[in-house]
Amino acid sequence: MKVVLFCGGLGTRLREHSDTIPKPLVNIGSRPVVWHLMKYYAHYGHKEFILCLGYRGDMIRDYFLNYREAMSNDFTLSGGGDNIELLASDLDDWRITFVDTGLHSNIGERLRRVRKYLESEPVFLANYADGVSDLPLDEVIRDLDEKHAVASFASVRSAQTFHTVTADRAGFVKELRGLNESEVWLNGGYFVLRREIFDYIQEGEELVVEPFQRLIAKRLLATYRHAGFWQAMDTLKDKFTLDRMEAQGACPWMIWRRSKS
Repeated sequence: MKVVLFCGGLGTRLREHSDTIPKPLVNIGSRPVVWHLMKYYAHYGHKEFILCLGYRGDMIRDYFLNYREAMSNDFTLSGGGDNIELLASDLDDWRITFVDTGLHSNIGERLRRVRKYLESEPVFLANYADGVSDLPLDEVIRDLDEKHAVASFASVRSAQTFHTVTADRAGFVKELRGLNESEVWLNGGYFVLRREIFDYIQEGEELVVEPFQRLIAKRLLATYRHAGFWQAMDTLKDKFTLDRMEAQGACPWMIWRRSKS
């Protein structure tokens, strides 16, 4: 299945990290989050990617055009530096299509703009490209088939704590209630979509707003509840959390390592 990665957003909440780097290129450790996601999908055998570019799409193109596998993998150097023997490889069998989908397009519009590259795909995958997870992808795909849905997404629990506030008209708090993370399920940004999804998206619409409401009305939108690991790369705090996990070798999203252990 082809994998659509939405790489065009402005990533405003990560601007304190950098004003120039697009969010998909923000590193977890030594590699960008988009690499981690592509490695995740490739682990399940899905190695054809469509990158929906927007903000600083030139940097994403440049990253892959000048990708040096020796900087990411073990290798043996010989011949006084003339010969490099890679001991592992990342993307030699990946196929990546780069598409400019507009600077200010929303997710629904970006998806519409890559439709022609998906005409041969009865089912395809999509991702916000800003979060990592150990989601069992094969089960999510199977769940879509069993429910005969047009679209499905992974719902996840957030590790973030927050409170709901009820106030009167004068602004005085009537109730302040803490929400346990287990009470709330969120859209984790991992999608499985049938080609029929394009019948439900009109020009300018956000994918999870009007199109998903139409699917809900017809009982054609499903979700797979994932109680395992999921972490967004949305803020500088999120980046530090993932960097710390990577430094400690505690990376549950790196499922490709399990088969090597």
